[in-house]
Amino acid sequence: MKRSKEEAFETIIKLTEVARNHFTEYGYERTSLELISAEAQLTRGALYHHFRSKRGLFQAVLESVQKEIGERVEAAAARTGDPWEQLILGCRAFVAAAVEPRNRRILLIDGPAVLGWDAWRKMDEENSMWHLREQLHLMQREGYLKPAPLEAMTHFLSGALNESVLWIAESPDDRQALEETMTVISEFLKAWQFERRS
Repeated sequence: MKRSKEEAFETIIKLTEVARNHFTEYGYERTSLELISAEAQLTRGALYHHFRSKRGLFQAVLESVQKEIGERVEAAAARTGDPWEQLILGCRAFVAAAVEPRNRRILLIDGPAVLGWDAWRKMDEENSMWHLREQLHLMQREGYLKPAPLEAMTHFLSGALNESVLWIAESPDDRQALEETMTVISEFLKAWQFERRS
């Protein structure tokens, strides 16, 4: 029984990885489940057993992308002990990861179109926005941020980051657009900085 669960988990991981490559290269509409099954060396029946539909497989891929980006945000923030640097590094990690070619189409184009805006936002709230809210809460509690409604600030900053990602993705020079975005975000956050006295 234990081995069969391990095999099922391995199959799901394999299908998700292969599908991610296909969704990235071809987009949702042009991705073929037959080609995914063949590349994963599985039957189409095995694919349907685990995911039931193309939409279900895509949702699993999008969830893995969202989770990976959330983990990258957390890892970037953990590189320093300074809360302000953690916030800036986390924002940069989110924006940089979201516009990467292997994430861009799945996250920004097909994600909202295939699953709907509400489902997409829910995933975002459970991953990247969760890390953002936790960081802002920590900074308020420790006196790094001026008092402000936490939920409003979290959604405002998250919305600004998501809109910036869409803009960067369409920019002819995404590196410059990323740097410009981070300059604006840093300047915006300075307005909320609480002057701590030693």
